[in-house]
Amino acid sequence: MRDRPHSGTRSRVAVSIVAALTAALVAPGTAPAYAADDTERPTAPGPITVVAVDTTWIELSWTPSTDNVGVVRYPVSARFEDVGAAYSTDTTSIRITGLRPSRTYTFSVAAVDAAGNQSLSNPTLRLTMPPGDDQAPSAPGQPVAYDVAATLVWLRWAHSAENVALERYEVFRVDAGGTLTRVSEVYQYPPGRNSTQISGLTPDTTYTFVVQARDEAGHLSPLSAPVTVTTLPPPPSCAVRSVVRQWSDGFVAHLVVENTGSTTVDGWTMTWRFWASQKLNGLWGAEVVDRPVNSYLRVRNARYNAVIPPGGTVSLGVVASGTQLPEEVTLNGGVCVVAEE
Repeated sequence: MRDRPHSGTRSRVAVSIVAALTAALVAPGTAPAYAADDTERPTAPGPITVVAVDTTWIELSWTPSTDNVGVVRYPVSARFEDVGAAYSTDTTSIRITGLRPSRTYTFSVAAVDAAGNQSLSNPTLRLTMPPGDDQAPSAPGQPVAYDVAATLVWLRWAHSAENVALERYEVFRVDAGGTLTRVSEVYQYPPGRNSTQISGLTPDTTYTFVVQARDEAGHLSPLSAPVTVTTLPPPPSCAVRSVVRQWSDGFVAHLVVENTGSTTVDGWTMTWRFWASQKLNGLWGAEVVDRPVNSYLRVRNARYNAVIPPGGTVSLGVVASGTQLPEEVTLNGGVCVVAEE
């Protein structure tokens, strides 16, 4: 039967093992990597240097930081406008992939030690990626004026085809003699929007607009086919009388809309306050256009009541859920005086 080691012997062996491990992990003259009293942040890494770059990737390096214990990693960020991505490396270089040609990125690097102290970022590097695109976008689709008022118009168009990435659409007013005046820019970050509002127009005036696409390499598409639209006359003066029968969670309203101006209204749209939670259960004397925002409903004239002469009226009825009655009524952009009877 073997003799068992004395308990004191086991204790000395354990202490020796711990001491050996500590000596192996901690260099002479330094504190342990996770010392509780390490509150000193590393110095900022040195300036960023571009080692290599292509259209969709870049390799960066920098001078190491110094720290009283030791740096364990370098957080790296790459930002394009207000969109960014974060990376990390335990060396003084990194290769970042998945970038976009022709975009201008801002790169920054910091240092973190074993206790979690982070340095200040080094001076950032701003760099435009090489162009990887030698093709211009196709022409956008012909714009459509899908909403027209006295001083503004909403346009939308079919997207251009692009082999890499679109930067923006530019909308131009075509003036006399064919001169182009840019009136709107629709940036594609995030991508997808292909509509815009043109405001500040003159009532009862004809305008022509075209659209052009620009990609991230600066290539311009051909101009779209033009659209010509005439803004509405100045907003009419109007008054609304409403007769309402209301219950706990709904109402029926009879609206009488009077043209109190001196100009005949020929074709009209109306909007009024209508919460997103409300449901339209019935409508007569008008047709629904849309809900331009969640708190309004927009309707247009029926085929038989488009014309409202000065002093004339049109009638319409609404059945809806909820307790929000028709308020803040407009007729062709003009605000109506509302009176409940």
